[in-house]
Amino acid sequence: MSNQKIQKPTLTGQRFKTRKRDEKKVFDPTQFQETIVQGLNQTGSDLDAVAKFLDASGAKLDYRRYAETLFDILVAGGMLAPGGTLSDDLTRTEFCLFTAQEDLETMQAYAQVFNKLIRRYKYLEKGFEEEIKKLLLFLKGFTESERNKLAMLTGILLANGNISASILNSLYNENLVKEGVSAAFAVKLFKSWIHEKDINSVAGSLRKVGMDNRLLELFPANKRSCEHFSKYFTDAGLKELSDFARNQQAIGSRKELQKDLQEQMERGDAFKDIIASAREEMKKNNISEQTMIGIVWTSVMSYVEWNKKEELVTEQAIKHLKQYSPLLKAFTSQGASEILLLVKMQEYCYDNIHFMNSFQKIVVLLYKADVLSEEAILKWYTEAHVAKGRSVFLEQMKKFVEWLKNAEEESESEEDEAAD
Repeated sequence: MSNQKIQKPTLTGQRFKTRKRDEKKVFDPTQFQETIVQGLNQTGSDLDAVAKFLDASGAKLDYRRYAETLFDILVAGGMLAPGGTLSDDLTRTEFCLFTAQEDLETMQAYAQVFNKLIRRYKYLEKGFEEEIKKLLLFLKGFTESERNKLAMLTGILLANGNISASILNSLYNENLVKEGVSAAFAVKLFKSWIHEKDINSVAGSLRKVGMDNRLLELFPANKRSCEHFSKYFTDAGLKELSDFARNQQAIGSRKELQKDLQEQMERGDAFKDIIASAREEMKKNNISEQTMIGIVWTSVMSYVEWNKKEELVTEQAIKHLKQYSPLLKAFTSQGASEILLLVKMQEYCYDNIHFMNSFQKIVVLLYKADVLSEEAILKWYTEAHVAKGRSVFLEQMKKFVEWLKNAEEESESEEDEAAD
């Protein structure tokens, strides 16, 4: 055996230099800011020149990395510190949104600058929305004039679909709401939005992001009423927004009422208690009997799971409605309420195909239960019916209507004889 020491194997290899493109860049917006500020100072207040400068600079500068810095400069003239104040130690420009003229035409021109920039560099879309959200949270740090300009710009951008209405969530910040900043900002914003489009555009966008029922939250809790909202925005020249909010509030109240009615029925509450509770809500929320009978009908029909077989569902419906006829009767004291109930029944039987052959039998049941009068049925038959399933339901009702007419004529004849 050899006494020579055996060397242990070692790992050897070549060290590779890190590629330049793989090196992590240090976040340093200072140089970026200086370049943008210098360009804006050269273009001045010529917004067409500004748009061309931003378009060309995107090929040389890292917009993706410094999006927040870019938007801060375009809006406020320099980088913003937390709270909305300008950073003192950095370069800034006097040519920005906040130093521009405070009028709609100028704000429309600025909206075009942002629109062109984001259309050219699509990746800036998300960063721009985040910037607007941040700016709204910083509102207290801006002057009234700066807030007004930002509000007008935001309204125009919303009208043109450049940003989502979800950015308005920032306005529900507790401090902004408490100090009245949110409501004042909203006035300017909605005015410019409606000026660009209309109230339907506002309503559609708010519904899309589930904010159509949250407008009252622009006010602190002690002022969060439909009456206060309506007066505030009507006085500010936004009656159509007031009407929209009032309508949304009414829809919300009706949905809540329907939910309460169904819960009461599920618990098996006495009809007198359900009726008393519903009438209290009618008074409280200014709900008409016509609206209430629609809510009651929907609640009664939603409360049960219906048989899928057409031959069985009619029998089930008759039994169910016979039980709940006192509830329906309580809210059909007016002829208009009876007509509306008949229309609701017609639409329901048409929309739920298994009920197509049940309509006439339901009408007869409610007639016998004194929920529907012959006058209401005859008026529905001759003029008040709607288009849904009209030919089918009129044909179903033909014999019963003839019977009603004959009964009415016989009654009149007997009255004449008695008078003689």
